[in-house]
Amino acid sequence: MSKWLEESIEPGFRASYKLDKILASTTSEFQHVDLVDIEPFGRSLVIDGLLQSCRCDEFVYHECLVHPAMLMHPNPKTVYIGGGGEGSTAREVLRHKSVEKCVMVDIDKDVVQFCKDHLDENAEAFADKRLDLVISCAKAYLEQNDTKFDVIIMDLDDPLEGGPCYQLYSTEFYTFLKSKLNPGGIIVTQSGQSGIKQHTLVFTPIHNTLKSVFPNTVPYNQAIYSFLDEWGWNVALPEGAKPPAKFSPEEVDKLIEERISGELKFMDGCSWQGIWALSKVHRKSLAAETVVMSVNNKNHRFMCNPGIATIAEENAKRQKTA
Repeated sequence: MSKWLEESIEPGFRASYKLDKILASTTSEFQHVDLVDIEPFGRSLVIDGLLQSCRCDEFVYHECLVHPAMLMHPNPKTVYIGGGGEGSTAREVLRHKSVEKCVMVDIDKDVVQFCKDHLDENAEAFADKRLDLVISCAKAYLEQNDTKFDVIIMDLDDPLEGGPCYQLYSTEFYTFLKSKLNPGGIIVTQSGQSGIKQHTLVFTPIHNTLKSVFPNTVPYNQAIYSFLDEWGWNVALPEGAKPPAKFSPEEVDKLIEERISGELKFMDGCSWQGIWALSKVHRKSLAAETVVMSVNNKNHRFMCNPGIATIAEENAKRQKTA
């Protein structure tokens, strides 16, 4: 019988993926992780039954998260990554020739080790001497260290109600992050689903919250096929910085050629133009958003808390029949 991974995308909408093979699994203190082959997307990382990334298109997400902020900084030497345990964010950061040190802080040592063991595409990044991999809370590390950074990249879990990360999408945390930047520093954060239907859940509130601390905050998005939606990011730039949409395709291509090792799969000067070109619907929602999320009030917005898929059940069945 065929086995299927089922995921609840939103109330009334479920997606099912044919599960070809479970390659490896582990359970940490915080979550369960599987490496699987699924028919539509190939090799995929699944955490707590939810698709985390798929080899067929994870580069779209990670290139969009990393390279705009890195390229808009004139000379990024020190970079902080909050989260990013699978190593793909660090992989893209370390392609920048200017980087001297990249600190990646993830709380789950078992998942990080699992990804080091099984994600061949990130093996070089994990072995790079410029990477300082720390197992800790992303906020606690920054509180306990005086280091400041040129670029801060927050690749955290989505702000799920009851989840561990929602306080890291607050005005208090963004104010704290401001103190951890070198002059001219840039912050970028993943900002959840940003399609026509779901973009007001967290994408617009995160933008408004970050903008309350960094007035020059610019939202952007891109369709991620395996996520079954568009995905959003927000980048906080120094005041007076050149708007990203004002970079010509030729300028971006030149920056990529001069500053990045190897050829990017998704991002180039033409793709750059597209990620900043938000629809009329998005622009109206962003302009109308009033929520500023704070740990001290009830203004937090949360993504839908989806149901858990069935990989753990399939693992249990496999172990019983082994």
